[in-house]
Amino acid sequence: MAAQLGARLDSREAVIAIIGMGYVGLPLAIAAAAAGFQVTGFDIDPAKVTGLNAGQSHLSSVAGERVAAMAASGRFVATGDPARLAEADAILVCVPTPLSRYREPDLSFIVATGRQIAAVLRPGQLVVLESTTWPGTTNEVLRPELEASGLRAGADFFLGYSPEREDPGNASFGTSTIPRVTGADDDLTRDLLQRLYGAIVARVVPVRDARTAEAVKLTENIFRSVNIALVNELKLIYERMGIDVWEVIEAAKSKPFGYMPFYPGPGLGGHCVPIDPFYLTWKAREFGVPTRFIELAGEINTAAPHRVIERLTDVLSARLQRSLNGARILLLGVAYKKNVDDTRESPAFVLLEELERRGAEVAFYDPFVPVIPMTREHAPLAGRASIVWSAQTLAGFDAALVATDHDGVDYETLTASVPVVIDTRNATAGVIANRDRIVRA
Repeated sequence: MAAQLGARLDSREAVIAIIGMGYVGLPLAIAAAAAGFQVTGFDIDPAKVTGLNAGQSHLSSVAGERVAAMAASGRFVATGDPARLAEADAILVCVPTPLSRYREPDLSFIVATGRQIAAVLRPGQLVVLESTTWPGTTNEVLRPELEASGLRAGADFFLGYSPEREDPGNASFGTSTIPRVTGADDDLTRDLLQRLYGAIVARVVPVRDARTAEAVKLTENIFRSVNIALVNELKLIYERMGIDVWEVIEAAKSKPFGYMPFYPGPGLGGHCVPIDPFYLTWKAREFGVPTRFIELAGEINTAAPHRVIERLTDVLSARLQRSLNGARILLLGVAYKKNVDDTRESPAFVLLEELERRGAEVAFYDPFVPVIPMTREHAPLAGRASIVWSAQTLAGFDAALVATDHDGVDYETLTASVPVVIDTRNATAGVIANRDRIVRA
């Protein structure tokens, strides 16, 4: 079976099924179709399925032209019918892995998907989990669901792990140019993973087993979380000393070795960095190992939005002689990073809710997010619309809080129109006039 599947992968005759047409699954589908594979994209959202089959992108970070070209190639079809998974040679699972309200791993999407696959699983298929999770998930959670079919991993079907490495909006690196880590617990599956991803991406980095591959992804994001926490703490220290942390970082990164720049902000956003470290801290409890360093970084980053609001409160009092209660605040940006419409785990939502809890009247402007979408953690905010940008509208606010540093925003007009601009991203670095109105936070 492995030899036959390997030959189909090498010849590009294999059918690739990708479950989840989101920020990970859709770019992967485009890359796989471009490599010559027949791709079936699965999603539970009928609107996404209809749009993709019509060649339309539902993500600002994925150009509509790329989706249209994929749909026109004849090598892609989107569907919501799980029965069609039986047609695939390889099934790639790209489903969400959020945290519960108690900040524990929520693997319900993986479990549900495993059961869906098991209902149609046939001998000779390759199943690959790509969702970020704790070391052991592939074998301890997904494998039992699949083996409920009566088939056995490594004998009747093949099971491996390859963590996604998408960075929405990054023009320098895309799915096909980012190296892929792969891991499986038997030689046959390791070889199949190499042949599958080797046909789609420029480089494959195999590791000894699925647990190691799962740990790689967590390590990458914990590294970012810890370093962002460090600069968020340095920002507070340097602020007390009258030192500009942004100038410090800009100068420090001129060193060609031994330093990598990270930047402070109003909190962590995106699916990975705010969530992944807690997957490891949760799993580490099973082995009786404390994760003090990781948890401390989490505490610092979680506190960041509240420290920004305290800064805003102090500035309103000192400069405008008014309290936050009753103040009109413009939140600039609700996407978690600049130049995308991705609002997953955005700290802007924490800022918005906390400002309103303290009595402020809050509106937002985001050129990439005209309406706040439904989210698991901030459902009451869904449906709120961005203001229309104009100097007259801006003049009605007491302060603006820059949460996302989108390019293309007229920061000159912002600072000319609003008495106080709290900048958490150094987005106003190029503004010349009215710099006395800008406060870094």
